[in-house]
Amino acid sequence: MNYLRMEGEQLPAFKKINSPLDLKKLTLAEMNELAGEIRQQLIESVSRSGGHLAANLGVVELSIALHYVYDTPHDKIIWDVGHQSYVHKILTGRGDRMSTLRQYGGISGFPKSEESPYDAFNTGHSSTSISAALGMALARDVQDQHYSVIAVTGDGALTGGMTYEALNHAGNAGLDLTVILNDNEMSISKNVGAMSSYLNRLRTDPSYARTKDEIEGVLSRIPGIGPNIARAAGRFKDTVKYLMVPGIWFEELGFTYIGPVNGHNLEELITVLGNVRKMKGPVLVHVITQKGRGYQPALNDPDLFHGIGPFDINTGKTDRRLLPTYTEIFGQFMVDKGREDDRVAAITAAMASGTGLKNFALKFPQRFFDVGICEQHAVTMAAGMAKAGLKPVVCIYSTFLQRAYDQILHDVALQNLPVIFAIDRAGLVGEDGPTHHGVFDLAYLRSIPNFTIMAPADENEFLDMLNTAFTINGPTALRYPRGIGAGVEIEPQRRILEIGKSQTLREGKDLGIVAIGRSVEMARDLTTILAEYGIEATLLNARFVKPLDADAITALARKSSRLVTIEDNCLQGGFGSAVVELLADYNINADVLRLGIPDEFIEQGKAEILFQYLNLDPESMVETIIDHWPDLIPNATWELRKIGEN
Repeated sequence: MNYLRMEGEQLPAFKKINSPLDLKKLTLAEMNELAGEIRQQLIESVSRSGGHLAANLGVVELSIALHYVYDTPHDKIIWDVGHQSYVHKILTGRGDRMSTLRQYGGISGFPKSEESPYDAFNTGHSSTSISAALGMALARDVQDQHYSVIAVTGDGALTGGMTYEALNHAGNAGLDLTVILNDNEMSISKNVGAMSSYLNRLRTDPSYARTKDEIEGVLSRIPGIGPNIARAAGRFKDTVKYLMVPGIWFEELGFTYIGPVNGHNLEELITVLGNVRKMKGPVLVHVITQKGRGYQPALNDPDLFHGIGPFDINTGKTDRRLLPTYTEIFGQFMVDKGREDDRVAAITAAMASGTGLKNFALKFPQRFFDVGICEQHAVTMAAGMAKAGLKPVVCIYSTFLQRAYDQILHDVALQNLPVIFAIDRAGLVGEDGPTHHGVFDLAYLRSIPNFTIMAPADENEFLDMLNTAFTINGPTALRYPRGIGAGVEIEPQRRILEIGKSQTLREGKDLGIVAIGRSVEMARDLTTILAEYGIEATLLNARFVKPLDADAITALARKSSRLVTIEDNCLQGGFGSAVVELLADYNINADVLRLGIPDEFIEQGKAEILFQYLNLDPESMVETIIDHWPDLIPNATWELRKIGEN
């Protein structure tokens, strides 16, 4: 199939949809045509910008049906995780901006209420939608308002404990709430066909509920035996339901279960949702969809197309990289370490491929544990493993590890257990935006006793830090960025680093620069530019955030009295704050300029653009430093340079 339009082709149907009101004017045939056009638009947009393709291709008909049946934005749709909301964005007037998807200044890859009133709740992490929807439904009833609240959650989100907490509360509360379970792991087989469609129409038809109540009323009024017959009929009904209805578990929680429903049959979806909208109490609609539907490469490899960079539409292939990523280096290290020591275990939270552990899982299946979207459970389980003699490595993205803070502190650190935290996607991650930037880990980890915290400047240091982590008899955190490293040649021999020892990369008399992790490479460029203005800086690669190299940092502060700290972490409580606290403890009066992520949530965009926006690229940092200490060079020289640039 050729997914590219030729010049002069008819304007696609989706461009005519400026709001769900336009959608409601379409016939069923036109909506099916619209579904095809939207799939084409999704493939084209994501091939250029990257993003979450497979899941969005799977919810095209479901998104259309929801906006056709419900009165949005008056009715509220909350998308769990939100990475599958691209179709929703197209249907709510943002189709003409899909070319800006996930780009700096463009539309977000997740629901964002600041972007549109149709985005009822901002999401980005899993298993939150039912809790948020229940909160909205409770607020609606307290304020005596009238609108529908729909949570669209996925089968993956059902692995998260927060989902069960919300289901339990919602079923007990008994208020009007609809949960759509988008199940894209099952196939639409024959037993989910005609009979299921018939049963769903029967169960959601208002006349069915009325007739059932009438029959029970008639039976109950039969003199003498009527109530017993009615109770027996109810018990028989429940017995049959346990045998026949796949969602009886949800019914036991207090939900009316509807499904499974064919998530690619618009007529069936519209009929079922139209009836569900009139039902009272909590309802769960089980919808079966297919990840990657309509695009063969995504069907063949839905994991790859879950979140993918720009790709060639006709082949589905992404650009080849010559350099390995930190994730790939970590994955190979784990395989080697697993082969060397049969006590090494790997734990991840539904991210086997994303964390680089897929090969470890294949080679050591008995020591690989994917717990689903359960970060809290993953951490405490690792604590139990460490207590019992294994060497667990918990690999979770920085943004998701935030969800397990209490378990890190209470279950690991308090017992000083040797659990290694491999924190992938630390720092700015780029196009996924504020819900996924990993810029808080240094701040929330360094205050916890017993922790050792490291961040590598390049690939060799990364491997040495991993090697060192296995020698530490206590909790260790190793945070590293998304993507490729500095591009250094990997040395064959591994070292064990001295804990808390930094590395001096350059000597200079005018000021000191202390950098950590990815920022070290930018600091190298920074010192080169400063040297062009006659400013000689000492550059320290800190390596360790905890413990800090007190000897080296205090000596540097005494030598120059001017220090710059650089990090890709939040400034509040981060690495620079740790350096300032250290100098205060040693009663050293130094002028410290902290460079890092300011006290705000950072939007999406390519990492290099975001660093420029934050004035954290080398050229901007030079200007910040000289503006802070103008006496470092003659003002005339600096002003002439500025005039020349303008």
